Amino acid sequence: MSSESMPSRGAPIKSVNLHIGEIVPGVAKVAPIIVADNVTRTFGGLTAVDVKHVEIPRNAITALIGPNGAGKTTFFNLLTGFDKPNTGSWTFSGKALAGIPSFKVARLGQVRTFQLTKALNLLTVLDNMKLGARGQKGENMFVALLPWLWRKQEAQIEAKAMELLAKFKLDTKSGDYAASLSGGQRKLLEMARALMSDPTLVMLDEPMAGVNPALTQSLLDHILDLKTLGMTVLFVEHDMQMVRHIADWVIVMAEGKIVAEGPPDAVMQNPAVIDAYLGSHHDQDLGEDPDAEENIHAMKELLNADDES
Repeated sequence: MSSESMPSRGAPIKSVNLHIGEIVPGVAKVAPIIVADNVTRTFGGLTAVDVKHVEIPRNAITALIGPNGAGKTTFFNLLTGFDKPNTGSWTFSGKALAGIPSFKVARLGQVRTFQLTKALNLLTVLDNMKLGARGQKGENMFVALLPWLWRKQEAQIEAKAMELLAKFKLDTKSGDYAASLSGGQRKLLEMARALMSDPTLVMLDEPMAGVNPALTQSLLDHILDLKTLGMTVLFVEHDMQMVRHIADWVIVMAEGKIVAEGPPDAVMQNPAVIDAYLGSHHDQDLGEDPDAEENIHAMKELLNADDES
């Protein structure tokens, strides 16, 4: 992301003093919302996740970064109940979540979006939103047969959905099928639907992936607004400029492990991070690997910016 595409409303106010003691991988946080210990996930002989200890600070925006194949999405899947670990435990707001299925995790206030959006294409945008609300009386088979018991709640849910759609500038699409939305609009819909459940923690898996640059600023603003509304945000992202702009704290994964963490500017200068992205032999010819070349360009650009400042 170029500097020209950053939000024009000014630099966001960063949360500080989030940690306790020396900043090392697994450093304790002042008010952690997630605490994970000895979480591992293997696929055959491949260890995808091997996290000894990590804490996610509350009421802050935390970026989870790392090269492709670092285990970021797998770790997301474990924390949200979409996959089961080989070992390990973790808590969310003090509640143990290991082994808890994803729908129960969501009910506790920890919701996520996906890199490949999960909108139901043959439902309207409004119906997709209404599915995100918790505790709907009409979901009970017997209560559903008695409309007067759930109609008032249904009207309240629809009003809330339309309010959120207006905030995300999707209200004019409320009657359209979700399949008709662009990739960026689907990302907005998924984020808006997540808010229907009034979450405490919102986890975003590559929210900018495949998004038209015209919608990038809107998505950035909405992520910053989540924090303003009192939520905690944990997101996976490859765009270093975006991470540096909005993240309060950055956690770096490589080969399934946490190799570094800290404030964005400090992390970008960490040799372990540079090695994870560029490789210990980064001066060699990259060949035809476009992702590696893009990562090197982004990291060097950030390092040069620090040197000039």
